[in-house]
Amino acid sequence: MVSSPLRILYQIAAFSVIKLPPTDPIPSWAASGRFVSITRTDEELSIVVPSERLPDSEEFANIESEFRCIKIEEGVLDFSLTGILASLAGPLAEAGISIFAIATYNTDYILIKSHALEQAKAVLEKAGHTFSR
Repeated sequence: MVSSPLRILYQIAAFSVIKLPPTDPIPSWAASGRFVSITRTDEELSIVVPSERLPDSEEFANIESEFRCIKIEEGVLDFSLTGILASLAGPLAEAGISIFAIATYNTDYILIKSHALEQAKAVLEKAGHTFSR
């Protein structure tokens, strides 16, 4: 169980979450970048990408925009650790702040709506976590 505070980095860039049909190919604009998450299931192709990478000419039926991304900056998180996401999601849920969580091999990321970023930062700092940019 995670008992010590986590170091968190947040990114200034705005992010969008796009849902495409599950059989669509991965779009070229989503195939590279500093932070992109692509997940395919039987129900959907879900893409998280910096909003600036979205093509101006394309309209999306299923898109959520204006997210900011925070990253747990503890290096590579050991798979045996428990409670990492809960230590962030719990206080945010109690404050009424919704999240979109993404896990990678190395660490976890949380997307928070832009309008709630400062409140989320205050909530997480009150819970003992520290932020950097």
